[in-house]
Amino acid sequence: MMQMTPTVKQLLIINVLFFIGTLIVGQPAYEYLGLFYIESSRFQVWQLLSHMFMHGNVLHIAFNMFALYSFGSMLEHFWGAKKFLFFYISCGLGAALFNMGINYYLFHDGLSSLVAQGFSQEEIIAVLNGKNNQELIGILNANYQSMTGAYLGSMVGASGAIYGLLVAFAFMAPNAELALMFIPIPIKAKYFVPGLLCLDLFLGVKGNSIFGGGTGVAHFAHIGGALVGFLMMWYWKKNDMNRHRWN
Repeated sequence: MMQMTPTVKQLLIINVLFFIGTLIVGQPAYEYLGLFYIESSRFQVWQLLSHMFMHGNVLHIAFNMFALYSFGSMLEHFWGAKKFLFFYISCGLGAALFNMGINYYLFHDGLSSLVAQGFSQEEIIAVLNGKNNQELIGILNANYQSMTGAYLGSMVGASGAIYGLLVAFAFMAPNAELALMFIPIPIKAKYFVPGLLCLDLFLGVKGNSIFGGGTGVAHFAHIGGALVGFLMMWYWKKNDMNRHRWN
């Protein structure tokens, strides 16, 4: 395997230090550094960056850091440190913004529906922030879990940036063979990455996790990171072709 490159090594160390710090500090670290819904009182602008270095558990950080090492080292080797870091951070920010956009839609779609039923916006937000209203709480729990999840949930992890790296790898080495742990047959990157994204999109819409039950995976953040990665790679490739085109 390719030797770990300097920026990848530094990113890996920062992520591990953040994870160790989170184990020591506990939940307050997630409250301060995880990414919350933009209209929530818990949202802070630095969370757009800080959430990329936070992880929920050992499996989460292990999977992301292995992918960072596996794909990031090759990309940094060809691009250099500055271009690689710019790409990585851009994909992470793109993932956050895309996921926030989806959450904004989910929240306001549910909010409009509840307002049409006679509830006031102030009353709804007060209940989401902890006010006791059994009737409204029952309605939210029964029919508006996507809305409440969008408002109350937080996002952590480097997965959005990692998905950007996957797309870049597929651009640069489309015929390289990759495999997931539960798919023992190697698949070329040009098929593997789009297939993984389609699976993420499906599970995002269905609200399930690739690696287990529940709705704890921000699938739309993965899609957002991959989309930004694709657009950046397409733009760079297009400009490179223009620079080398015969006039």
